[in-house]
Amino acid sequence: MTPSGVVNTPEGRDAIQRDLDRLEKWACANLMRFDKAKRKAMHMGQNNPRYQYRLGDAGIESSPEVKGTWGC
Repeated sequence: MTPSGVVNTPEGRDAIQRDLDRLEKWACANLMRFDKAKRKAMHMGQNNPRYQYRLGDAGIESSPEVKGTWGC
């Protein structure tokens, strides 16, 4: 599943949250659960508004750093 919005607007934030809601419904329908300790939101970019997302009833914690190697 690919996120369907740019997150620098309220409309983009709502699109991402709708995708997360659909993902949660899909997981429930397929009797799957998410590991709460592993779900984090990466807020990238200088002027990112750092919206708070949720998956099911619980909020998704913000990741303090990006792990891995990116780029060149």
